[in-house]
Amino acid sequence: MPHDPYKALYIHLPFCVKRCGYCDFATEAVPAASPAIDEYVEGLVLELRRKSREGELGAIETVYLGGGTPSHVGAARLTSLLYALSTGMHLEPEVECTMEANPESLTGPLVRDVWALGVNRLSLGVQSFDDEVLALLGRAHGADDALAALEAARERFDNVSVDLMCGIPGQSDESFSASVQAAVAAGAKHVSVYPLTIERGTPFAKAVRRGRLPEPDDDAAARHMQMAARLLGEAGFRRYEVASYALPGYESRHNTAYWSGVPYLGLGASAVTMTQNGDRRMRVRDGRVEDDLDAAQMAAEDLMLAMRMARGVPKGRVDALGECGLLTEAPAAFERLQQRGLVRLDGEDGRWKPTERGWLCGNELYGELFDLAD
Repeated sequence: MPHDPYKALYIHLPFCVKRCGYCDFATEAVPAASPAIDEYVEGLVLELRRKSREGELGAIETVYLGGGTPSHVGAARLTSLLYALSTGMHLEPEVECTMEANPESLTGPLVRDVWALGVNRLSLGVQSFDDEVLALLGRAHGADDALAALEAARERFDNVSVDLMCGIPGQSDESFSASVQAAVAAGAKHVSVYPLTIERGTPFAKAVRRGRLPEPDDDAAARHMQMAARLLGEAGFRRYEVASYALPGYESRHNTAYWSGVPYLGLGASAVTMTQNGDRRMRVRDGRVEDDLDAAQMAAEDLMLAMRMARGVPKGRVDALGECGLLTEAPAAFERLQQRGLVRLDGEDGRWKPTERGWLCGNELYGELFDLAD
């Protein structure tokens, strides 16, 4: 069935040197020399070539190599993959091409290789600059490794992002604050801050159930998120999404595409593809349909995703959804959310925008909006 052109491409590399205790992603710990990685990358190369022949890559504006740990697969495999990508879709400088990396596998030569092959943004999974916190998380790197990786990254890359975690049992306010400040001092242009969540089936979930690990403290996580907003704001970063801060001009275009309802193509194990055709939106993972949304559900989802973003959604758009009968309760829902302090109406540009409380109580905010559609 014809669909709108894909604007974003996600490529999943599900290999890590080890699995962290909190991770529930589609990843596995595999030695870097394993033939399984060669076979997997060769499959991705063939899939990229097929998608290119079918014309599916012609409108791609952002690319994201995620995982797993893409840097773990090494320079030779990444060269093969990025060469296939560049020949299949003209990987020009204006295409944002992000690669995730972890400090233990990011080296100076690898930085130079992937930069030369078209990657123009690096996202480093640091999580913390505190060795005790990193040990509790089960990370394969220490704080010094993270600083060395950032230094290596900045030899070629101007656009470097750092991921940090908060609300971790035993993580003090001072420890988290120091990590935020370390990321800024090391030259990161983008910082993402995520509260630790305990996912079912992970080693952390078992440890919590057996009393070996405390439940994450929601109050501490909220406090850390507020600290991040203050510290990064003072350093010139703008919070443009609930968990994302950037210096002006360094916002992630790829992630913004996800939050803007842009069709995206996912390649690799468990990668999700979203297609859109008029009044229908579908998400498919490993050949299975996970979402099949009609026009009303699409509109509700777009409102929900928009409220992850600082820019919010135009009031006129909300009113129009009510007037046309697609989401008749949308205007009233925003009024209710405003009364509860979860959203505010910006009189200067006429947009509904999330408040700090709305972001901290995201499940309440997003759930009410998505429930506007049956």
